[in-house]
Formats: sequence, structure tokens, C-alpha cells
Amino acid sequence: MTFHHDKHHQAYVNNLNDALKPYPWLQGLSLEALNAMVGTGMLPEEIESAVRNNGGGHWNHSFFWRIMMEPTNATDGPSGELESAIVDTFGSLEGLKEEFNAKASTRFGSGWAWLIKTPTGELKVTSTPNQDNPLMPRSVVGEVGNPLLALDVWEHAYYLDYQNKRVDYINNWWNLVNWAEAERIFLESYMPYSQ
Repeated sequence: MTFHHDKHHQAYVNNLNDALKPYPWLQGLSLEALNAMVGTGMLPEEIESAVRNNGGGHWNHSFFWRIMMEPTNATDGPSGELESAIVDTFGSLEGLKEEFNAKASTRFGSGWAWLIKTPTGELKVTSTPNQDNPLMPRSVVGEVGNPLLALDVWEHAYYLDYQNKRVDYINNWWNLVNWAEAERIFLESYMPYSQ
């Protein structure tokens, strides 16, 4: 994960900063705001792709690190209101894992698997290609919501440790989930931008 963090993630940060240099009015916006602007015509056309790919990549990776922890500190699963919502929606934690793993393992090429809280408060498992994420407008990604969990299924995320064994990577990722952080986000989540 160190190479993934220090090289791949850092490249997204650098490329986004380079794209925004000529546009000081965009430099002070949050990553959430920049991602919400993708596909809306609010970004200068010449940097739309750079913001989508690098702004998405930066936000996605920042969130990815945030919802993981050392395996020695990880818990067996969620608790509290998040656990109740998972059971209500998926029948059990195992039901969530099955649906999430299916989305992650069947994402063709590169992308992400997500557990989101939709604007109506429902839990949903989604998947996005490349560096798209559920903060981007519905017209771009289809399903929108506040991410609670995210799994990077680009080959750069797992190839050094797992080669072409994406399913093994996905299964082992559950041992790193920071359920306390996911619960905190679940309780505080709201859609800050109109979708």
C-alpha cells in the first residue's frame, strides 16, 4: 500500500494542482465541490477531464485511506445504527459483503466499488469506472450518495501483492475496514450538493 499511496495517489494530487493553476477561483474549492461540478458545464472545458480523472482520483484515494486501518486494530464488523441499516438492507453483514464483492469483482477494467448512503437515506452498493465517484452528478455516475466504504479495484491497488487475483484482494480488504469511521460518516452524512 505504501507504493500505492506515495506514487499513484500523489500523481493525482500533482496533476490536479497543475490543471487548476490557471484558475485561481477553482483552487480554493473542496474536492467534493470540484467532483460535484464534473459534467455540469461549470468547469472550463480544457480542464474537465483533468478534474474528473485527477480530482476524482485524489478524492477517491483520500477516502480509501480514511476508511481503512491496521488489521490488528480492525473489528469484525459494524455496530450501532450502521449495523442496523446494513441488516435492514442486505439481511446481514455477509449479505453486504456478497453484493459489494460482486460489484468489485465484476467491475470491468479499472474502477471502484462503493457502499453509499443515498440522498433518501438508503444504503446501496454501486460501482464506478476509472476515478468517477458517487459525489459526481447523477448524469455522470448514475447512482449518487455519500460514500461509506470504497474499494479501489484498479490493478495498481493490488497487483504487487496479489498479481491477477482480484478476488483475494477484495476478500482480504474486509480485514482492514475501519467500521468506526464508516459509522461516523453514516451518522453525519448528507448530500452537500444538489444532484
